[in-house]
Amino acid sequence: MKKTYKIDVDCANCANLMEEAAKATPGVQDAVVSFMTLKMKVTFEEGADEAAVMADVLANCKKAEPDCEIYL
Repeated sequence: MKKTYKIDVDCANCANLMEEAAKATPGVQDAVVSFMTLKMKVTFEEGADEAAVMADVLANCKKAEPDCEIYL
């Protein structure tokens, strides 16, 4: 399943850090972050619990870029 989330991030480099953190999260098959549109597209692995995975994605993104936000 693929979903799109609105994000808040300060710069393109920070968006890159968020993308890498999201991709490294278990349950995420792929993630793409666009600084220009302030959106994150996440493709979940088969059978993944979307809410639990996104909580982990947000936690991992906050470690990489503390000022970021994902609107779930």
